[in-house]
Amino acid sequence: MGVSGPIRVVIAKPGLDGHDRGAKVIARALRDAGMEVIYTGLHQTPEQIVDTAIQEDADAIGLSILSGAHNTLFARVLELLRERDAEDIKVFGGGIIPEDDIPPLKAQGVAEIFTPGAPTGEVVEWVRSHIGSGAVAA
Repeated sequence: MGVSGPIRVVIAKPGLDGHDRGAKVIARALRDAGMEVIYTGLHQTPEQIVDTAIQEDADAIGLSILSGAHNTLFARVLELLRERDAEDIKVFGGGIIPEDDIPPLKAQGVAEIFTPGAPTGEVVEWVRSHIGSGAVAA
């Protein structure tokens, strides 16, 4: 894969969840680590998120979901990326996601899930190693 230039990440809050503090913390941590971050704001549809990622030539999409709709929202974003021939955009996420739901999400194509309390440095390092120029092609 190998990204040239700064890693570009779209951070998005899909659905009706109105709590975005965690998304803003992650956006700032990625930005402070030298990445270009596009924060879409609250109440985004999967279509809006995928459109933004493609228009912004993003390398990754980070979804923050606290509403319990993670199975539906992750699946729809992945489906839209496939439909738009944009599967090279990796999807990761975080939020209130039960441990039992993580393996099926990963099996669908979500690259990583971060649960509450994950250190921002862990997220930054994961993005660098899986998205950045040091990433190994899968």
